[in-house]
Amino acid sequence: MNSCAVILAGGQASRMGGGDKGRLMLGGRSLIDRVIERITPQVAAVVLNANGDLIRFDDLGLPVVADSIPDHAGPLAGILAGMDWASEHGHEWLITVAADTPFFPMDMVERLSAYDNPVVLAATPDPKLGLMRQPTFGRWHVGQRHDLRYALNKGVRKIRQWAEAQDEVLVVFDEADFFNINTPEDLAWAERHLA
Repeated sequence: MNSCAVILAGGQASRMGGGDKGRLMLGGRSLIDRVIERITPQVAAVVLNANGDLIRFDDLGLPVVADSIPDHAGPLAGILAGMDWASEHGHEWLITVAADTPFFPMDMVERLSAYDNPVVLAATPDPKLGLMRQPTFGRWHVGQRHDLRYALNKGVRKIRQWAEAQDEVLVVFDEADFFNINTPEDLAWAERHLA
């Protein structure tokens, strides 16, 4: 198992009034605790990507890495931070998950790892689009980090734009697996649908 995971928690949570969305409580436990519990058995190591005062995450017991690209460059910058950490610690592959999406599958890494392409993303069926990428859930070859850093420094911010240029593969999952919590209404829905 030569992969590690980065939990992407570097967003500004503007639709939830700011703060760390992963700290929201769902069924008596924080979203980020639920994400850690789901991803840890699937990988060799877990690191958190966040920005600002990183000490606020000390209680999680995880390494925390900040974006190396300035000005809140988005989840692609978090992926790069995870790739850099993975490379420094001898991991060939990086798995990405979002801190606000607590129901992703327990076999996600296994299913993404069935392909050797440098970028493998989760996707879900969409009646209008055919397939909809879940771009913060993927498997990335750490060797792509130099290309990603170059793209970010050139202004690329969309995961889809960069991933398509890397010969991406999409793996189809159920839509409910990737329900993410962006608003108070989403949180209320998740509370009602806890297993």
